[in-house]
Amino acid sequence: MALTVWFLFSGCGGRDAELPARYRRLKVPDGLLASAAARTRGRTLFRQHCAICHGVRGDGRGIRSEGLDPAPMDFTNPRWRESVARRRVFYWIRNGVPGTAMPAWRIFDDGETWDLVAYVLSAGQS
Repeated sequence: MALTVWFLFSGCGGRDAELPARYRRLKVPDGLLASAAARTRGRTLFRQHCAICHGVRGDGRGIRSEGLDPAPMDFTNPRWRESVARRRVFYWIRNGVPGTAMPAWRIFDDGETWDLVAYVLSAGQS
């Protein structure tokens, strides 16, 4: 099961290929994702809404992570960060991840979701 989830999260199979068409066409705001301001906003949202499962550092060791199967994603893992498609992270935040405890977070608008993507993709980097 864990290996299956790893492949799901790793973006295998064309990185965006299995996303619904609306998400495959989504324009990725590269400048925003690289900005310190977006990462700071994303970190604030992450700590308020995501850290309980994913941990304050994004390492998958939040206070509610024990017993979750599969375990919450470790965003500090460089292999994950290098292999995952940005649109896919956006999609997972908005729609959740089937077969996991990751819920859909539709309370965030597009800008907030991209801020979260920016932070998640920077977790664990100096």
